[in-house]
Amino acid sequence: MGWMLYLILIKYVVQFDMAMTMRNLKIRTGTCKRILKELHSYEKEVEKEAKKTTDMKERGADPYDLKQQENVLAESRMMIPDCRKRLESSLADLKGTLAELKEANEQGPELGEAESVIADVENLFQTAEE
Repeated sequence: MGWMLYLILIKYVVQFDMAMTMRNLKIRTGTCKRILKELHSYEKEVEKEAKKTTDMKERGADPYDLKQQENVLAESRMMIPDCRKRLESSLADLKGTLAELKEANEQGPELGEAESVIADVENLFQTAEE
């Protein structure tokens, strides 16, 4: 009778573990989405600040103001590599969690959403390399 209790306990532990893994998948999917959105935001900011810097140069703006604007542009540019590194790390975590769930034959809409986010991020990285 003790071994039956043991098997029931193992069953619940495995179910709990899979539920936690599914929860982790949702969290990691959300993290990738957030960082991807943040990256796009920084890229737009760099584009906007670069245009503003060019306009200031063409207008012959005050050197101090121009220098300040160049510093703003440089700071914005520095955020992109950091954001990409965080996205790469987050992507690796998401892929690992997804693989773990697929190995356990788990199913659900969360897996499809995770696969979609992975494809978006990989497409972004592939486009950047070209």
